[in-house]
Amino acid sequence: MNPTAEPTPVARESLPSVMTLPLQMWHAVRAGDETVVDRCTGPTLDVGCGPGRMAHALATAGVPALGIDISKEAVAQARARGAAALRRDVFGHVPAAGRWHHVLLLDGNVGIGGDPRRVLTRCRASLRGTGTIVTEAEPAGRPTERTWLQLVINGRRTDPLPWTRVSVDTVGHLARSVGLEVAARWVGGGRHFIELRRREIG
Repeated sequence: MNPTAEPTPVARESLPSVMTLPLQMWHAVRAGDETVVDRCTGPTLDVGCGPGRMAHALATAGVPALGIDISKEAVAQARARGAAALRRDVFGHVPAAGRWHHVLLLDGNVGIGGDPRRVLTRCRASLRGTGTIVTEAEPAGRPTERTWLQLVINGRRTDPLPWTRVSVDTVGHLARSVGLEVAARWVGGGRHFIELRRREIG
């Protein structure tokens, strides 16, 4: 995962909801991962790579891949499994910006920082002209809502970080608002995926 910098301290009891999740839950291969790997035909950037399962899976399939995450421990775990990974923030300097064939926003990472439009805008800028963003969203009917994410890393909890849970119902609208359009939708392993590309004008 790749949360943004810590928010201004907020009293725990004032937070509307907090998702507390262990970093290790993203270590093992998940059903549906293979459907994403099959769509990546060129250099791929995995935003919020966590322990590097996707960057590793892509590399194993012969696709050049780089994971970025702001968690030092996540990057260390990704490298330990053989994935290429750097400690970077998607809202900061992104390596090879403008040249990636694909950018991944899996495991809810479109909600990084609580601002999906900002995330999609940054990822759009990282793509080459014909590149695509592959994102994952909550099932249809679930609300798109602002929340907070707290990770458990080596038994220790991080401070709550701003997050947004994005429903598959709203991805098209979000995409259009930042100059993107839906190129494909599919379900794999019970997970909802959407591939976005730059919107054609005219």
